[in-house]
Amino acid sequence: MKGEECKENAVGIKPERVQKILSTYGVASRRSAEKLILDGRVCINGVQATLGQSAVVGSDEITVDGVPLAAHDKPVYIMLNKPCGYITTVTDIRGRSTVMDLMTEVKCRVYPVGRLDKDSEGLLLFTNDGAFANSIMHPSFNKQKTYEVEVLGDAQRAFLLLQQPVKIDDHTVSALKVELSEKSRDGGVFKISISEGKNRQIRKMCAVCGLSVKSLKRISIGSLELDSLKSGEWRFLTEEEILALGKR
Repeated sequence: MKGEECKENAVGIKPERVQKILSTYGVASRRSAEKLILDGRVCINGVQATLGQSAVVGSDEITVDGVPLAAHDKPVYIMLNKPCGYITTVTDIRGRSTVMDLMTEVKCRVYPVGRLDKDSEGLLLFTNDGAFANSIMHPSFNKQKTYEVEVLGDAQRAFLLLQQPVKIDDHTVSALKVELSEKSRDGGVFKISISEGKNRQIRKMCAVCGLSVKSLKRISIGSLELDSLKSGEWRFLTEEEILALGKR
């Protein structure tokens, strides 16, 4: 399959470039992932990958230095209440604090599912199950993610604007649900639910609507809620929670 494009899998998930997959799963930045591929350290279904090649997570086996991107021997599912100040990646060549610094007591290899930027906090999932991760991240599965957003600006005006399609980075996006839970003289607190999950989407939507984000916290993914988990703490998901998230 070297040099060929992988076909869509049974559920219609389109293939993505391998360097993007490695970046999404926190293995390396996209530029560093390209170097891994060029150095011959990445394989797809046992064949050395080429730069620009695509694959489908959950259908194709992707390995880095012989280690599977998603090991299926013993699936592990974890939720973390990510604090501010940590980047969502497995390693960082600049030596910055990563979310993996909070997971040192986890004895098996896991990776973060999706991303929360350095200045954001809240619910972040970890797993070694590629199909599960894909079902959370890929927009075709329509997993609702809800954020609590404290803002500065005209919250009442923005409330009306946020309920309409908003254009960011040449893409038109829409919130699934918007609530203005608190309003003050200089801002307010929103609860915003989305499913697309584009890069810094909530912050960019707020900026387009004239708001400055003071804090951003993800409080739920699908039916899974952050609840009383303290900042910096993690726990394993229950079987019921895994099933409710739509594990395939």
